[in-house]
Amino acid sequence: MKVILTRDVPRVGKDGEVVVVANGYARNYLFTRQLAVPARGVAIREHQNRLDRERERTAQLFSSAQQNATKIEGLTLDILARTAPKSNRLFGSVTEADVAEALQSATGLEIDKRKISLIDPIKLTGSYSLSVKLHTDVSASFTVDVLTAEQRETRDAERAAAAAAAAKAAAEAAAAEEAAASA
Repeated sequence: MKVILTRDVPRVGKDGEVVVVANGYARNYLFTRQLAVPARGVAIREHQNRLDRERERTAQLFSSAQQNATKIEGLTLDILARTAPKSNRLFGSVTEADVAEALQSATGLEIDKRKISLIDPIKLTGSYSLSVKLHTDVSASFTVDVLTAEQRETRDAERAAAAAAAAKAAAEAAAAEEAAASA
């Protein structure tokens, strides 16, 4: 007898599958426990509609995971931590929950901490490459910089100096080009 399973049944099949089982097994076990329905008429149409809805839902989840991956890919997050003076060892550690919270504040996406590829908690300052699995086929890589407030100030000052030097070099190049054009 052909039946459509309404729940997973061990050694028979998974929810939603159409399987062939013995008549007595279907009548006495599957139907009485509401684990299956006969594969006839309306039940087959409902089953097809359910499969179509499931395919649409899966495609929608996949496309939203890809969009979220583009937001996260290549992102650099700063996590401030406290250390002992003249040391790079943290008081405490940075965990998946801390990284998920930083991702949420940076992107606005709700990320499950279990989907982040952090094996052991981070206990030292530095830069760490991590990834997050958003879907079975979609993952995104990002970088986490764990630093102290002093390291952050130093880094920001270096970046500002580099930006000022680049702006000065661009201004000098524009002035030299203008002088060459007027000569």
